[in-house]
Amino acid sequence: MEYKIVTFGEILLRWSKDHCFRIGQGNQYNGNFGGSEANVAVSLSLLGDSVEYVSRIPRSQIGQACVNALRNYGIDTRHVEWGGERLGTYYFEASAAMRNSKVVYDRNGSSFYSCAPGMFPWREIFKDVQLFHCSGITCSVSKSAADATFEAVRIAKEMGLTICCDINYRKNLWKYGADAHTVLHELMQYSDFIFGDQNEWEVATGVPHIHVDNMQADTQLDMDAYRRYFDEMHRQFPNCRSMILALRNQMTTNHHTLTGLLWHEGEIYLPRIYDIYPVLDPMGVGDAYVAAYIHAALKRPDDPQFQIDFALAASQLKNSISGDFNLVTEEEILEQMQEG
Repeated sequence: MEYKIVTFGEILLRWSKDHCFRIGQGNQYNGNFGGSEANVAVSLSLLGDSVEYVSRIPRSQIGQACVNALRNYGIDTRHVEWGGERLGTYYFEASAAMRNSKVVYDRNGSSFYSCAPGMFPWREIFKDVQLFHCSGITCSVSKSAADATFEAVRIAKEMGLTICCDINYRKNLWKYGADAHTVLHELMQYSDFIFGDQNEWEVATGVPHIHVDNMQADTQLDMDAYRRYFDEMHRQFPNCRSMILALRNQMTTNHHTLTGLLWHEGEIYLPRIYDIYPVLDPMGVGDAYVAAYIHAALKRPDDPQFQIDFALAASQLKNSISGDFNLVTEEEILEQMQEG
């Protein structure tokens, strides 16, 4: 069975420099398109799913190049809204040694910043669609973008779609006066699948995360503590069927460990812990995680252990790929799962 998935968000132009240069160092930038929900769309398309990406993009050469990049990966863009003055951008400073990476956003006044309810024909878009994916980032950009997101999830819920929400908390984006906890918590009430790392779950729920000290490949997680934790998450989000908690430990900038926990209808599923060295590019790792989970959950709905194993394997592979998109196939992920 072929599943159709719709993702909604702002695609950005990412500027970065070679050789771990700082933003103010050197004279040349490399540009590529990315953005959380677009990253998810590309991953899903490469995994063989039918995907439509909905956004608002300026009618310009840059905007057309952006849409062409998405179409190159087989993504349907028929309901992209053309309008506004500019594509949002961000500047990425890669990490090095003990210096963390840095992101500087330039999104105010972008085409997506001014998107609003009524701009997108959601009932037409959602016809014959199984799943709608959105994230907290769209709610952080502007009040009108948040309103457009809630319009979409309410119609999707009314039409019986499965809704997937990536919490995607970005502290530096919440500037228009809304309380991130309140908005994210409401968005998650509509969701069947919820994904986030431990800090994002803490912001959205108000529940302190469980500290994992220096997670290694052989670390034993406190499963009793996580059962109590997910009991509280289920109390807060009783309509959610699956919750994913991503766990990452950054030992150095290019040496990470990565795992996660899946709560699915009352049971907890734990994959292995990957030891990743060297990390080439950590951007989009969470997007790769949630995209692979969506694919596995739709394809093998009765196998939660496979779902989390597949999602984690895809996410750890993204660390080896430059740029925002996870350019791997289902066969490569399955091979990685078998090889360990």
